[in-house]
Amino acid sequence: MAKTLFEIKESLEGQIGKRLTLTANGGRRKTIQRSGVLAETYPSVFIVELDQEENAFERVSYSYADVLTETVELSFDEMNKLATS
Repeated sequence: MAKTLFEIKESLEGQIGKRLTLTANGGRRKTIQRSGVLAETYPSVFIVELDQEENAFERVSYSYADVLTETVELSFDEMNKLATS
């Protein structure tokens, strides 16, 4: 797992365009799992374009702090995990 926000951002920039599975804490003991493609990275957030047949909306965004605090886990198809929940 990356130790700083800058390291997380750098590692995600190298994964743009790759498929991933996103597992997020949905609150109240709920876990949300979605599949999509890492679309873009910005200074504070990253954007995931979701698979349309599985989700009601097109895109979601999360902050790098969500990955750092393990609120969000990203698993790329190469099984390269950035964080664990």
